[in-house]
Amino acid sequence: MTLDIAKIQTTLLAAADAAAAVTLPLFRTDLGIDNKLAAGFDPVTEADRSAETAIRAVIAQAFPDHAIIGEEWGSSGESEFTWIIDPVDGTRAFITGAPVWGTLIGFAHNGVAIAGLMSQPFIGETFLATPGGATYRRNGQTQPLRASGLTELASARVFTTTPSLFNSPELLAKWQALEAATRLQRFGLDCYGYALLAAGHADIVIEPSLNTYDIAALVPIIRQAGGAIACWDGSEPTGGGNVVAAATPELLEKALALVNAN
Repeated sequence: MTLDIAKIQTTLLAAADAAAAVTLPLFRTDLGIDNKLAAGFDPVTEADRSAETAIRAVIAQAFPDHAIIGEEWGSSGESEFTWIIDPVDGTRAFITGAPVWGTLIGFAHNGVAIAGLMSQPFIGETFLATPGGATYRRNGQTQPLRASGLTELASARVFTTTPSLFNSPELLAKWQALEAATRLQRFGLDCYGYALLAAGHADIVIEPSLNTYDIAALVPIIRQAGGAIACWDGSEPTGGGNVVAAATPELLEKALALVNAN
């Protein structure tokens, strides 16, 4: 089947607009918060649920035969083509008023994400990738996305959402090895960190135990910007897992070697 890339791009942008119409009026308001976990804290809000509903409606109208996987409403349909949604990636940021959350929408063919979007509507930024290129959009302007091109660990700027994700001695050793080998580390950025890597402002993002909806949309954004991304065992990251992204294939290889040596 021939893919209509222009229609996929149009659908990604329309779905992001539909989500923003839900999330923006609720951001920085006194919003009710539910906890998904009996032990611990995994927040979800009406913004998450309603934004995913809006995204699904746009996709279903444009591509009714495609499958959809969403964080809030699960899986629907069967197809070689799958849309993968995280309506508000970074709900903790959302409920604390920090504009580093984003709407993630990925498009995968046979399990590999080939198009994706990260929208941060409060700032007005969109990071978009389709086969052939990645772009940054803001205030009506569009420019190419390019990763930094860095190849050396010693100069790398590293993001992870929180070191507490590395919650076993084995995982912590891996984080500490990477921290010691790199120049700068920053935390709390969720999907926004991956977008900043694609834009050349960071060089490595590393996180364990991701779900497919956490990462699928970001995979093509990083790759089309010249970066590289894989699970720690070198496998395809679209389905989730322990993931590292880097500004170049060379830097990814060095990061993987370091992680797997510890």
